[in-house]
Formats: sequence, C-alpha cells, structure tokens
Amino acid sequence: MSQPSSAYDLITMGRIGVDLYPRQTGVPLPQVETFAKFLGGTATNVAVAAARLGRRAALISRVGADPFGEYCRQALADFGVDPRWVTEVPAYPTPVTFCEVFPPDHFPLYFYRQPKAPDLEIHPGELDVDALQSARILWTTGTGLCMEPSRTATLAALAVRARSGPTVLDMDWRPMFWPEERPAEAARPYYRQALEHVTVAVGNLEECEVATGLDDPWECARALLDAGVELAVVKQGPEGVLAMRRDGEHVRVPPHPVEVVNGLGAGDAFGGALCHGLLEGWGLEYLMAYANAAGALVASRLACSSAMPTADEVAALLAEDG
Repeated sequence: MSQPSSAYDLITMGRIGVDLYPRQTGVPLPQVETFAKFLGGTATNVAVAAARLGRRAALISRVGADPFGEYCRQALADFGVDPRWVTEVPAYPTPVTFCEVFPPDHFPLYFYRQPKAPDLEIHPGELDVDALQSARILWTTGTGLCMEPSRTATLAALAVRARSGPTVLDMDWRPMFWPEERPAEAARPYYRQALEHVTVAVGNLEECEVATGLDDPWECARALLDAGVELAVVKQGPEGVLAMRRDGEHVRVPPHPVEVVNGLGAGDAFGGALCHGLLEGWGLEYLMAYANAAGALVASRLACSSAMPTADEVAALLAEDG
C-alpha cells in the first residue's frame, strides 16, 4: 500500500485522562498534601513517547466537555501529538487517576472513570478509514475492548488495517474496567479476536496470560505467534523482556538497571520506543534494548507523559553500557 506524504508514523487509539501524582513520594496517599497534574492514559502516553522520539503521531480518543478535557487536548498538542480525533462527550467527565507512589516500586492506581469514561465512547462510524490505512503503525489496547462501542470500534480499526504494516495490540490489562464477575475469562475471546488482525502483540506476563490462557513466557510467545502475529513481546519486569518473531528468531534482553522513582509509564515509553525502532527497521536485540532503555528512563522519573525521553537521552543511556 502506498502511503501519502501526510501519513502519520503512528496512530494510537484508546485511553486518555488526567493523572494526579503526589508531590511527596514515599508518603501514603491519605497523608499527601499536594498533587501535580499530568496528561495520562496508555494510548496517550505511547503517542507522546513516539512524538518525543521525532515521530508524527496522533491519538483517537474522547474526553469530557469540561476543563480537564480541554487540558488533555492542549497538552497533546503541546507534546506534538495531533488531537484532531480527540472529541468531546458531554455526558461523561474526563477521567482522573490518582497514583500512590509509596514505596516507589509499588504504585496503586485509583481510577475515577464512572459512570463511564468518554474514551469508551469511540464509535466505529467516527473512524477515519483513510488515515488508519495510511498510518505506518496503528497501536490499539486491550482496554479498548472492555466495553461497547469502543470494543467494536477497536476491532473495526484493526480490520481496516488488514495487517498492512505494523499493527499492534498492547494488551493493557485493567481488570477493574471489565464489568464481568470473571474479567479474564470474559476478556479472552475479544483479545483473541483482536490478535487475528495484528502483527505485533505486547504485554507483561499477566496480560499475555489473559490473552492466551498460559503462564509461561515462552509458551505465551509461541501462542501469540500461533494466533497470527509476527512479533510477540512478553515483558517480565526484573527478568527482562522476551521477544520472538514468526521466523523463530528470539531474544531475551535484561532490564536496564535504574533507581526506580515511579514505574508507571515505563511500559508506555517502551511502546513508543518500540514503534520508533520498528519504523527504523532495527534488529530484534537492539530494538528491545532501546525500548528497555526508554522505559528505564521513565521509571527513574516521577511523571509519565512529561517524562518520556528524547532520542538523545535514550542514546546516552545505551552508551553507558558501551
């Protein structure tokens, strides 16, 4: 498929909102006195991460018709992410998420997304089919599958691509977003439907287990490949990341050691860097090392979106390894 010069390097689709982080780290949330406001949401942060690395990115999402929604759209533009497909839903407020950075390697999240988050009100008929087809990468999330009409819209966006170029499912497992009593069992059929349309699957071991029903990283990777993807990426925290291609090539790359301030957003930085490396055509081992380094930089900082590293920062961290 030929791509017009105006094509986006990356279009992400999914969650957006406002993150409120304590200014006092290592303090239980009831004792926190002040908070800082940041742009948040997995699909949002991945787009910001890619833009920080010089990519032309856009987000498909929705916000409330309120000041927080206005803030989200303006923050996206300030980060260099096109907000044209971030539209208002007057019926629902823009989501707010509180994070407890206590201790820094354990960060409970408190989502305020009731009665329904606007980003779950993406409708299939609103999709820009031409833009989805011409984008060099489309990034979708498991959260987008948790409720209608977002579920149908996400699957429709993936079907439009027909695997014509890198098409990603970030499994982004948030069980509290699924209304069913057994959320993993409810989610698995929809994850498998999405996998039929994607070329890249990304998730931590728990997320991969939701999609495959397996709890071994190697078995998960093989099951994802059997589902039709070309590249399976299984993140394992302190055990590093396992990546496996359909042709049998695989690598296991250790994490980059840093002093963790806030692990939130590290996976989104990994995702943005992964997209950047896929577009660059890097080999698998360097691609994973680069994405790991981007994630490590964000883990060493407090925020998510504003903490996303530049290409120079990632290169400098990799250079420390020789």
